[in-house]
Amino acid sequence: MILACQNITKAFGEHTVLKNASFHIEEREKAAVVGINGAGKSTLLKIIMQELPADEGHTVISRGKTIGYLAQHQEMTGGNTIFDELLTVKQEILNMETQLRGLEQSMKHAKGEQLSALMDSYSRLSHDFERQNGYAWKSEITGVLKGLGFEESDFTKKTDALSGGQKTRVSLGKLLLSRPDIILLDEPTNHLDMNSITWLETFLLNYQGAVMIVSHDRYFLNRVVTKIIEIDQGNVTAFSGNYSDYAQKKAQLRNAQLQAYLNQQREIKHQEEVITRLKSFNREKSIRRAESREKMLEKMDVLEKPTEVRADMRIELEPRFPSGNDVLSVEHLSKAFPNQTLFTDLNFEIKRGERVALIGSNGTGKTTILKILNGVLSADRGEFRLGARVRIGYYDQEHHVLHMEKTVFEEISDAYPALTNTRIRNVLAAFLFTNDDVFKRIGDLSGGERGRVSLAKLMLSEANFLILDEPTNHLDIVSKEILEHALNLYTGTVLFVSHDRYFINMTATRILDLAGQTLTNYIGNYDYYAEKKETRSDFTSSPSPVSGSLPAPSESDAKLDWKQQKEQQAQLRKKQNELKRVETRIEELENRDKEIDELLTREEIFTDVAEVTKLSAEKETLQSELESLYESWESLSES
Repeated sequence: MILACQNITKAFGEHTVLKNASFHIEEREKAAVVGINGAGKSTLLKIIMQELPADEGHTVISRGKTIGYLAQHQEMTGGNTIFDELLTVKQEILNMETQLRGLEQSMKHAKGEQLSALMDSYSRLSHDFERQNGYAWKSEITGVLKGLGFEESDFTKKTDALSGGQKTRVSLGKLLLSRPDIILLDEPTNHLDMNSITWLETFLLNYQGAVMIVSHDRYFLNRVVTKIIEIDQGNVTAFSGNYSDYAQKKAQLRNAQLQAYLNQQREIKHQEEVITRLKSFNREKSIRRAESREKMLEKMDVLEKPTEVRADMRIELEPRFPSGNDVLSVEHLSKAFPNQTLFTDLNFEIKRGERVALIGSNGTGKTTILKILNGVLSADRGEFRLGARVRIGYYDQEHHVLHMEKTVFEEISDAYPALTNTRIRNVLAAFLFTNDDVFKRIGDLSGGERGRVSLAKLMLSEANFLILDEPTNHLDIVSKEILEHALNLYTGTVLFVSHDRYFINMTATRILDLAGQTLTNYIGNYDYYAEKKETRSDFTSSPSPVSGSLPAPSESDAKLDWKQQKEQQAQLRKKQNELKRVETRIEELENRDKEIDELLTREEIFTDVAEVTKLSAEKETLQSELESLYESWESLSES
């Protein structure tokens, strides 16, 4: 055991976020802390780091073990370059290197015993230097920086001028290089693109120390952790396994707890009814029995009602009317900014009912494409066409579609003036804005709250083509699952940009990968995309944690063959239509087969030899056709 938390309790005013929390972390164990926003996850990390005092309880770190911590927000001053900032972690190595050079100079002029003593010192120091990977410090720093998404041209940038997200990545790099015995990470993937997240996964999986992570990235947690520490209404419970294992066990546990709660509530209600009835008899013996039952109820340990899945935010997405089959057609689209070409000659189509994820590294132009489609930016070349009866609903990750000076209520009422005040309040309550919350200014809201306002407007739009830019940013896991469920039930069409691989996996039916200034099409979800990408002849596996980031696909391999894409889509639609035809025919024949069986039980039929012969022959024919259709269905389903 390297870390133990024992009976940690913490409250802010009347709100208790942690109640007698106890758990431990073993050496080299990878664990995650999960819970809804505001559950106390970051608070727990700060208590472990002694940045916040616990009201009760304490933490224990094994003697001699080191601990490192990455908070969500980082301040960085001092004027260092990015490379020099990471170099500060290697100061001990640099000092050793300086000592070695000094000993080398001294040995040139020493003789006899002095030389022997210098050589002994040099040998010991050289051994320590090599043990601490001193000869590879430069490549190690370079590998970490590239792995976290920095180009070599970025290495000389001053940290003072970096964005908040870039500073967080620099701080993460410093922490990883320092290699403490246990690392605490608070939302480490928030400012990383997919390649960098994949690199970090590999680094942490190979890391020799223990890791404790707060994250809403379920795909990341599935890949890295073997223990989940859940905070739910202040109660802390540990589950073995990754996130999917936890979700399954949690569902089973919640069902059992809910059933126990309901059983107890039924028993309480029953006893209360019996008590009331006994008292109504107005006899001494009956009253004593009633009082006895009341004492029994008072001593009962009443169970708390377990939190319900999807009990908070409610999203119902449904178009007012369907669009035509052709929703979007993009031809020869190009866009460049000074000193940067984002993409050239993009061609793709989207059909009704598709849920298309647009993915790619940071800075490749994904959000720019969405802005062009929404008329926020103009393309340099090319065009796009919307199909018949297409009505767009746009979710902007920067929330530029919101008015910072308006209240939450005004934002909805001004956008939808036909709605009654009651309807507006009901909608806002579905997105967790109740009472005086509806009169908060948009400009005063947190990122998560603005996201919920944008989702409320999106729901009210009743659009049949949703264009979403990072819709899961600032959402906790439960809210993400609510949005996933709503999108999977949605009968319209969706085009979205996201770095959330689990979200993509659960919702996308097709993926467009933007890399090398062009698109590659994958028909399937994220797991399918990852599998196909790995089998590409030019694709190599993730680098070692110190060797740099993944190589980008060459431009020739990344070229999107538009004609081939259209052929693939046509073949897929043809297969789906054929499958539907076969299923319909099977249903028809099976129904007729049942009719024949029913007819053959009637006396007027089974006594008529000619009719029985006719029906038997028909039954034999349709059975033969059914056998053939079953084989066709099986073949179409597997292909």
